[in-house]
Amino acid sequence: MNIVITGTSSGMGKILAENYRKKGHTVIGLSRTKTTENDIVCDVSNIDSVENAFKIISEKFKNIDLLINNAGYGISGATELINSENANQIFNVNFFGVLNCSKFALKLMKKGSRIVNISSVCAIFPLPFRALYCASKASVNLLSMSMRMELSPYGIDITCICPGDTKTNFSKNREKNFETNERYEDRIKNATTKIDKNENKRMNAEKVVKKIVKISMKKKTKPIYIIGFKYKILNFLTKIFPFNFFIKATTKIYGGIKK
Repeated sequence: MNIVITGTSSGMGKILAENYRKKGHTVIGLSRTKTTENDIVCDVSNIDSVENAFKIISEKFKNIDLLINNAGYGISGATELINSENANQIFNVNFFGVLNCSKFALKLMKKGSRIVNISSVCAIFPLPFRALYCASKASVNLLSMSMRMELSPYGIDITCICPGDTKTNFSKNREKNFETNERYEDRIKNATTKIDKNENKRMNAEKVVKKIVKISMKKKTKPIYIIGFKYKILNFLTKIFPFNFFIKATTKIYGGIKK
């Protein structure tokens, strides 16, 4: 199989690429840093860069069997205090990167091909001071499901995978905006500290990747998958209790409000 993966220079993307190569597949990595022979330097937030990358793929590999839209990053801070440039950029990477890579990949896809979009449980369970990241990933979920409906009659599958907190360099690379004012005072910093304390409790990246690989190779997929037992339980509970209950509980735990 010819497999294109975005964001392969580090983290989960790098591990994904290694796993598929071990299985004998041809992996074409798209990232801003070239690390293997088949990698193509590409900034997924730049449509010209994306178009050029897929032009190279079409010339060298002809077709794509599987696209994994993995590239993404996080940003934290009070929503009203994050500047427009940073707000636009996270959507350019997390959402438009997925959209544009999918559009160009589809030109090289036939019946039996698949697109796997790596989202986040934050797309389902929002967090305070993570609004733009949560919103960008929620957009990926809905984009995936809509495209799935559009393409299913032609034998091209789209699925979305939402992993929970995973041990990678994602948290370290997250843009942390601690700018505050009289409204928020020290809540932003407190909230970030609270979440970062859970670093050692995050899921093992290798195990998460193996689940992603397994899902990507299924004969038939579901529209959306959640990775992480506690997140699956939480998702089940949202079917029983009013969602406002979870909003209040999350605000109390992660809202940075000290007792």
